[in-house]
Amino acid sequence: MKTIIFTHQAAKDLDAIEPLAREAIIAGLSAYAIDGRGDVKQLKGRDGFRLRIGRYRVIFDEDQITILALYIGKRETTSYRRN
Repeated sequence: MKTIIFTHQAAKDLDAIEPLAREAIIAGLSAYAIDGRGDVKQLKGRDGFRLRIGRYRVIFDEDQITILALYIGKRETTSYRRN
């Protein structure tokens, strides 16, 4: 199992999401951290990965032991344009 770490911005993004979606995002991140389950693709044009959870995307980096969540937001917004 990998450790999930949220950047300050990702933590703020997660706090701003409605409770049911927040629980789904946390469950999706946990499933990926435990056994690699989830809709994950490597980003094109920049480093990192995205995890799709319904309408939400989690942009993250990972190494052997950690997942660093950089941004959490809806796909309709500028989730792929943020750094």
